[in-house]
Amino acid sequence: MNKRVLLIEDNEQNRYLVSFLMQARGWEMVQAEDGPTGVALAGQVDPALILLDIQLPGMDGYAVARALRSDPKLAATPIVAVTSYAMPGDRERCLAAGCNGYIEKPIDPQSFAGEVERFLEET
Repeated sequence: MNKRVLLIEDNEQNRYLVSFLMQARGWEMVQAEDGPTGVALAGQVDPALILLDIQLPGMDGYAVARALRSDPKLAATPIVAVTSYAMPGDRERCLAAGCNGYIEKPIDPQSFAGEVERFLEET
């Protein structure tokens, strides 16, 4: 089973926390600090799931999600937005851009990995 998760997140502390929580559950983490790097890595590393921040430098998460969805190899890969955007309509914008789900920041360390794994069970 593919145990690789791609995390596209510009904040170093968030990358550390998410990676720590997922690695504790046996996931291999691949990290990108910006959208273009994340899109390039996604095509190379064949992730089982992509965790995507929306507020990214250079290319926002909506554009990243659309770019990932345009790659036939990644069309079925779950993309989960992990974002501090929590205003009405933000969730819908994430889903419209191609994300399968949405987890609000700050993340809950107790439940985060389980929430992420649920998206893998749905595919």
